[in-house]
Amino acid sequence: MSATIKQLRAFVTVARSRSLAQASAQLHTSQPALSIAIRNLEDATGGPLFSREARQLTLTPEGEEFLSRAEQLLHNWDQSLDAVQQAFRLERGQLRLAVIPAYALNQLPQLLANFHRQHPQINILLEDVVMERVTQAVQDGRAELGISFRPEDLGGLEFVPLHRDRFIAVIPPQHPLSEKGKVRWSDLAGFPFIAMNRGSAVRRWTDEAFGQSGKGVHYICEANQLSTIGQLVRAGMGISAVPSLCETQVREYGLECLPLSAPVVSQEVGILLKSRGTLSAPATAFLSAITG
Repeated sequence: MSATIKQLRAFVTVARSRSLAQASAQLHTSQPALSIAIRNLEDATGGPLFSREARQLTLTPEGEEFLSRAEQLLHNWDQSLDAVQQAFRLERGQLRLAVIPAYALNQLPQLLANFHRQHPQINILLEDVVMERVTQAVQDGRAELGISFRPEDLGGLEFVPLHRDRFIAVIPPQHPLSEKGKVRWSDLAGFPFIAMNRGSAVRRWTDEAFGQSGKGVHYICEANQLSTIGQLVRAGMGISAVPSLCETQVREYGLECLPLSAPVVSQEVGILLKSRGTLSAPATAFLSAITG
């Protein structure tokens, strides 16, 4: 027979008060029920913990030795229970996210600010990394939730769509293309172009779009970050095409954004999470906030 928390609490309360009547009042239980709890604990420990003589309750030597251990066990239990209750009440815990930089720089700050106002005790751990590393972070468990374009290979993850993103042309003010209002990929091919580095999903989609347009393009510069591309366009080095996730940021640089077609490059943006398993309370709350 194993001892229970209820039995330990009964033992410690009786040991402190030396009275079944006082202990039963403190624990809001009957004296017979308290006696049964003590007797069952003694069965579990293998011997008497109290000496019952002349209607007085005193601890046996074994009971004296066990009391401090039982108090420590109850203290640890109460602390552990309080910690997990606080976690479920979102009074403590961590929100671990992996997010592509385009989303982290533009849409995410306000979402996290709103979440923090509602749950100020939750510590937020954010990795802003490229799409492939977002997927890896969720698969490895470093992040509970990832925000990214839909990967070609989900690798056992679940993808919850948020919205569709469409590529836009990014040009400096008073550029010859400004008058068009909207442009084709073939229109971009006649100007110096700043692209993402090879190996990235954005670069792959860019190469495919120019291939479908039937026009060759001259890449004069390649960069790792879309924010860097925006600054290079601002400096007058050339033009570019980026996901519309970046539009707010790009316009803050004083650049113009134009719809792109022929072909329309459109990708789903959404949340990655493990298809099996249960999310933590902070991750569940954030998922509800962002999808609601």
